[in-house]
Amino acid sequence: MKARSLQDLQQIQRQLAQQRLQAEQEAAAREAARKRAEAERNLFQRAAGPVQPLRHPPRVRLAPQPPLPVPVQQQLDEQRVLAESLSDEFDASTLLDVDDQLSFRRPGVGLDVTRKLRKGHWSIQRELDLHGLRRDEARETLAGFIRDAHRTGIRCVRVVHGKGLGSPGREPVLKGKVHAWLVQKQEVLAFVQARGDEGGAGALVVLLKPQIAAS
Repeated sequence: MKARSLQDLQQIQRQLAQQRLQAEQEAAAREAARKRAEAERNLFQRAAGPVQPLRHPPRVRLAPQPPLPVPVQQQLDEQRVLAESLSDEFDASTLLDVDDQLSFRRPGVGLDVTRKLRKGHWSIQRELDLHGLRRDEARETLAGFIRDAHRTGIRCVRVVHGKGLGSPGREPVLKGKVHAWLVQKQEVLAFVQARGDEGGAGALVVLLKPQIAAS
């Protein structure tokens, strides 16, 4: 840039001075940023003070892997299911009292128990209706029903298996199966055919063992 007059020369000098000042400011800013970065890098060293390397390499002692927990409750549940499984091949006919209603009483239970059961000596506290269930569904449902009733202290229940009026040949499909399943349930003391007003030949009144009180 050429100066044509004294005024132009002065203007050029001012521009150069501004450029030098700007360059100095930028250099100062860069230097300050460098010092800040260096100070941050040395911050930990200044805070920790003098340090010495470890004589041994760092080691972490890990606790041994604990053994897997034994699923005790699951094992007990599986044992209970096996113990409570009901067989469809069980023949209960030889265990039933030979009367017109084919009642059942467990060995050691007197005839007076089935007589009282027929007369309604124990009030019916719960009922299960197996209508519409397939055999496998009925078996599992009955087993759970008897187990839960006994667990809650219930003594007398009614199980409706149907008269078979809607079945092929009008034969009760579940009646014999229910007899066999109930005989296999250790919670069952006795059962009799229900009275006419309680379902008659399509239902059973079942007496359960009393719940043993915990000492």
